[in-house]
Amino acid sequence: MSEEQQDVRIEIAEGPEQLPSWAGRESLAEFLHVKMEPWHDTLPDVHRGIDYAFSAESGKGGFVVLAGCDCRLVGALVMLHTGMGGYVPEHLLLFVGVEPEQRGRGIGRLLIEAGLARCPGSVKLHVEPDNPALRLYERVGFTNKYLEMRHSNR
Repeated sequence: MSEEQQDVRIEIAEGPEQLPSWAGRESLAEFLHVKMEPWHDTLPDVHRGIDYAFSAESGKGGFVVLAGCDCRLVGALVMLHTGMGGYVPEHLLLFVGVEPEQRGRGIGRLLIEAGLARCPGSVKLHVEPDNPALRLYERVGFTNKYLEMRHSNR
């Protein structure tokens, strides 16, 4: 851990009861929704992602990695277990957000490395090509294996 990161505390929560007092479920969802701008998801989608991570249903689950500094949330990551394996990775790194004033201190890397350390098997993520975090993902070992295509009947 660098000198810049020494005041950052990393915590893992596998359920809502494990969230620290400085990062309750509502504040975690709001944090991720706001701090991931402009690449953010809707607040209801963020809630659904956290619900999936904390679900005890078969084939679901995951965890949250939190970065705190002076008893306040400065970064968060949500990792989902896909229930798959092989051609579909076992894990999906769903959300990563860092307080804008704290960016450049290596907090995003700490969150990602802590998340990856808890994931046996492969991890995938989706990132927009113009997102500056793309370089961080590449530095920690993510590669671009496939072009994602989608179809919607909505």
